[in-house]
Amino acid sequence: MTEQQPSAPARAESGHSAGGVEHVNEPHHDQFVVVGNHLAQHPELSLTAIGLAVHIQSLPARTPVGIKTLAAKFPEGEIRVAAALRELEAHGYLARTKERLQSGRVVTRTISYNRPGVAAARAAMKPAAPRPAPPSPGSKVSASAPDAGAALDAALDVLAGLRAHDPRLLLAERDVHRLAPAVSAWLDRGVPPAAVQRTLTNALPKDPILNPAAFLAHRLRALLPPPLPAPAHPSTPVRPDPLQTCEGCDRAFRAPGPGRCRDCRPVGVAA
Repeated sequence: MTEQQPSAPARAESGHSAGGVEHVNEPHHDQFVVVGNHLAQHPELSLTAIGLAVHIQSLPARTPVGIKTLAAKFPEGEIRVAAALRELEAHGYLARTKERLQSGRVVTRTISYNRPGVAAARAAMKPAAPRPAPPSPGSKVSASAPDAGAALDAALDVLAGLRAHDPRLLLAERDVHRLAPAVSAWLDRGVPPAAVQRTLTNALPKDPILNPAAFLAHRLRALLPPPLPAPAHPSTPVRPDPLQTCEGCDRAFRAPGPGRCRDCRPVGVAA
């Protein structure tokens, strides 16, 4: 008789069914790079593009990352490397521009973005108006407007930190980027970040919050405070006319210039 083989798969010694990944993670204290899951698990990038993006993000600044340089380091070849770079450009992880040096030589400037959503939002919020001219000596200097990048970072921190106040306000990263301009509108109106957090987390409903992004978007829109009123400029007091000496009776009277007082003027002129 032939020996029967069991058809059921063997179970792992840990008690879990076989298959799937298990992680053995050790902390890194040096020689490591932080990569977001938005890149590592990107649903539209190829594995070559993801791996190439991780490699580029791990490189020191000014390291050459041309197609020939990368193809010489990896087995993919120039065609696959070029295609992967185009993927990263299309999804905002890479930007390449041609620049002409003073010597006339044309070089490619490459910028790697580890969080493309934040970079795009910060670029959209940059003020278009030029910076004001520096104040003249002796003039009063007013508080300058907050930096656009700093305001965006503060808005992102406010939204990402809401879950610390209530776990129901946990937001996906894409929702944090989408709501950041609305929070920045509050900050632009002089509301401190802590006050924005208090307003968004005050008197939360007891029922489950099924869509925290929509809930917060409604609060940000409905509770937006008005802009701060412009500081009132004190009115210039009206100075009285100077004292004049009447040419007819030598009495003092107020008038813009020399002449006669009301009593000494002819009747028609006094009227």
